[in-house]
Amino acid sequence: MPATTIGSRPRGFTLIELMVVVSMLSILMALALPSFKGLIERWRVQQAVDNLRSTMFYARSEAIRRGGDIFVEKLPSTTPGCMLAARAADWDCGWVVFIDANSNQRWDAGEEIQRYAPAQSLTVTRTAASATIAVDRWGVIGGGDAVGFSIAPQSGSNSPVAKDVCISAGGRIQVGPAQVENACST
Repeated sequence: MPATTIGSRPRGFTLIELMVVVSMLSILMALALPSFKGLIERWRVQQAVDNLRSTMFYARSEAIRRGGDIFVEKLPSTTPGCMLAARAADWDCGWVVFIDANSNQRWDAGEEIQRYAPAQSLTVTRTAASATIAVDRWGVIGGGDAVGFSIAPQSGSNSPVAKDVCISAGGRIQVGPAQVENACST
């Protein structure tokens, strides 16, 4: 064993110093993690709102371009990877924009134009229990009635990041904080 001279110190960290640093980092992470959850939920809700907004703009432009027969329909709960959306008002699995080639007002194979899927861990609920939104050749949405959606994290609609989306028949989209009663009643 080599002799150490007075004043020289061994290099490196002691086990106690390493344990103190690791415990301080774990405490800081435990304090920061809840604030990240709210941030991530806010991003997911905003992404779903943006998807819904772009869906309606796209459906209106396609309806005007193609002379009507454009529909937006929720994807069924049998969609791979989706366990939600059992009711007609539940749009949690996503939605599809399609041209109704056979005039049955239902999405069939070969009619799809574009598909949208919301972020995971969200509930997307239409205020009217309907699985389809029609867009006519003038770009009027929902047969002249406003269309409303509530988008919230699965933790609940009373979450501070939940949003209500109101789409007027003319395509104007208003987004606001979730309310007890959605601004669009249909």
